[in-house]
Amino acid sequence: MKRLMMPAVSLSALAAVRPVGVMGNPRADGAPGDLERLLKDVQQQMERIEGGVKQTAEDALKQTRDQGRTTDELKAKADELLTSQKALNDAQQKLIGRLEQLETRNTEVEQQLAERGGRGGDAQQSVGQRFATSDEVKAFTSAGCKGTARMSLNVRQAITSITGSAGALIWSDREAEIVGLPRRQMTVRQLLTQGRTTSNSIEYAKQITRTNNAGMVSEGAQKPESVYEWASADANVRTIAHWVPVSRQAMEDAAQLETEIDGELRYGLLLKEELQLLSGDGTGQNLSGLKTEATDYAAAFMVAGETMIDQLRLALLQASLSDYPADGIVLHPTDWARIELTKDGEQRYIFANVMQMSGPQLWGQPVVATPSMDADEFLVGAFKMAATIYDRMDPEVIASSEDRDNFIKNMITVRAEERLALAIKRSAALITGDFGNVSG
Repeated sequence: MKRLMMPAVSLSALAAVRPVGVMGNPRADGAPGDLERLLKDVQQQMERIEGGVKQTAEDALKQTRDQGRTTDELKAKADELLTSQKALNDAQQKLIGRLEQLETRNTEVEQQLAERGGRGGDAQQSVGQRFATSDEVKAFTSAGCKGTARMSLNVRQAITSITGSAGALIWSDREAEIVGLPRRQMTVRQLLTQGRTTSNSIEYAKQITRTNNAGMVSEGAQKPESVYEWASADANVRTIAHWVPVSRQAMEDAAQLETEIDGELRYGLLLKEELQLLSGDGTGQNLSGLKTEATDYAAAFMVAGETMIDQLRLALLQASLSDYPADGIVLHPTDWARIELTKDGEQRYIFANVMQMSGPQLWGQPVVATPSMDADEFLVGAFKMAATIYDRMDPEVIASSEDRDNFIKNMITVRAEERLALAIKRSAALITGDFGNVSG
């Protein structure tokens, strides 16, 4: 058994037996006849209250005229009547609204019953209907909705027909942001000189011989001859491209999908470009990358207990001895972390400054730490002097419905493409090597 206590102003709750937005099986509670009777009771109570308000106003006017003021008792009675009048007015409006909703939904309910083969609602009175038609509530309204009404309802059968939880009625919040996979920051291109081309190849002259025989010559003596040779070199424009199929309906129904596909395709181009700039092997349609064309590391001298930091300094020296002053170092993030964590005998960091706000540097040169570089390898040198990127076509994304049988399948092909050439003009300006920390 469950006991319910209803204060006077809670009569308005009868007008909200269930949310309008939830459509279930037809229910007997809150039927129009019951609501109309309640509305009639409320209207009768309002008429009685209005009469009381009018009489109280007349009494207050008479007291003021006879005694020069209104008694506290009469003021309290007026406040009580006005409060009751407001509560009844609210209940009346809610009951009227509920009746209008029920009239609007009659057609929907009839249609549902027809679709379900005439299966109606449970003939047993629900809790809401039994409450509305109970003698206690009727006596409560007849008494002017004063004080507190108590009634007992047996609810043991109230939930026997429920087969599931309220999960279907609970709506989740939806965020507009799409949580994508991580994207790598591209850094290698910024190290190189960049230009443009309108052709499919870049041809340039490259000096291959310099024999400088300049010398001091006495008067009348034959001057020495120097030897210089140049050869023609070229770099072909290569294409990086990929595509993805998507249905026209998906593109039209999910506006954000177009932006996501565009971003993913462009990212794919840039990632492949970075890998090619570093490690392209030059075969087929591959670029010949910086590491492929670089000069192998050869230390000018041996250092006792050589460390990774020593190796990088000797590599910078090698580039400098070739008359190419270095302007950068490329490492894998793991190798850069090893260097930053190097400590002296007193456990103090040698190169790393944990409070430093500027970019990473080693031996006065900026360090680019990128996962695009193979672990346990390094690349140092004069990057801007060594290589030039020539862009033939910037990355573009195009969608077409005319590809193969797209038209009859209502599909769209979205293609991303870019064209570029990489000319390694001074391979001696780049030094690459292996730290030797990983065997195999």
